[in-house]
Amino acid sequence: MKHEILIIDGYNVIGNWPELAKLKNADQLADARDQLLAQLAEFRKYEDAKIILVFDAMYVPGITQSYAQYDLQVVWTQEDETADSYIEKLAGKLQNRLNQVTVVTSDQAEQWTVFSRGAFRISSREFKLMINRAKAEIAQDVRHYRESERNRRSPWDTQQLFSLARLRDQLAQDKSAK
Repeated sequence: MKHEILIIDGYNVIGNWPELAKLKNADQLADARDQLLAQLAEFRKYEDAKIILVFDAMYVPGITQSYAQYDLQVVWTQEDETADSYIEKLAGKLQNRLNQVTVVTSDQAEQWTVFSRGAFRISSREFKLMINRAKAEIAQDVRHYRESERNRRSPWDTQQLFSLARLRDQLAQDKSAK
């Protein structure tokens, strides 16, 4: 089985997700980055993939660093290096028989370049839909767990619960017939 690796163009995602673009346009770029990191961290807990979030240094010059946060790898490119060129090199390096690389960006030229190197590509908006689906599945799993936990603590067995439900339905029919 191949290891899944997601490489995400951070500023491209921020610019294409309405709630994050709103923060960026309000000159709250740091808050937009933090919200993106938080959403990716939650997604990472659900999806078994290595996530590499790449920001280019055009908005934060001179930072050039890489660090791990929330079980994600966050990379700031060098001041004269774009996120696109960094992502292209990284995708080419990581894509092999053991890894499946997917690049998240809405930049068409970037998508074609990484695709030519064997990586998958999805747009920032499609990625947002993936994250929303994951959130919905997590919420459903939580509801199912709570429901099963409630039933586990019940003094009634399955047959008794079925009999009680049938009795409830019968009483409701009798009441509505009157």
